[in-house]
Amino acid sequence: MPASSNDTPDRPPGRRLVVAVDGPSGSGKSSVSREVAARLGLRYLDTGAMYRALTWWVLAQGVDPADQPTVARLARELPLEIGTSTESTLLTVDGQDLTAAVREPRISAVVSAIATNLDVRAELIRRQRALIAEEDRGIVVEGRDITTVVAPDADARVLLTASELARLGRRALEVHGRDDDAAIAATRDQVVRRDAQDATVADFLEAGEGVTVIDSSEMSFEETVDAVLAVVGRVGADR
Repeated sequence: MPASSNDTPDRPPGRRLVVAVDGPSGSGKSSVSREVAARLGLRYLDTGAMYRALTWWVLAQGVDPADQPTVARLARELPLEIGTSTESTLLTVDGQDLTAAVREPRISAVVSAIATNLDVRAELIRRQRALIAEEDRGIVVEGRDITTVVAPDADARVLLTASELARLGRRALEVHGRDDDAAIAATRDQVVRRDAQDATVADFLEAGEGVTVIDSSEMSFEETVDAVLAVVGRVGADR
């Protein structure tokens, strides 16, 4: 049975904790991971935001996202700073606050072209690992291939998934403020197409060995948070 929200597992004293969370679009991994980090007193890293920031930078430079060598060069030069606080994940490129801008539809429409560039992935994974290593208190990291590539040695690894219908409904609420048939239809391309494209270079649809699967299709936000905390709690108990 998942730990209750009032029974948050404690972090082992004197030892940093890394929690890796993967999942498809609309699975709730960002909001759940942020809340888990807050309850455990850890930092939080949204790796997807890094790809979105690079997408913004590529477009701002007038570069075609399909120009893979140039995009890869821009990734290596990207003047990116990303916050890891659970309260404010400030995202800046060249000093410009992009925290809201990277969620614009024009970014969502082309981010997969950036995220499937293997040279880009290599550079951003390098940066992600560096951010993980520098957090003495520990960190919750979420994205596409965190449990298998970015942080395969994380203390707790979770694949957070949900049915396609549930994921579409959640993303429709997030983007359009409603989850009726029209809103879901308008959201389908963003969710289904992006997952299909990203799955060509990242494994986030099936759990790797030792990764715990949590299906949140019929779970509330609180229940999902509790389920992830329970996984972390079992890791602490096994130490």
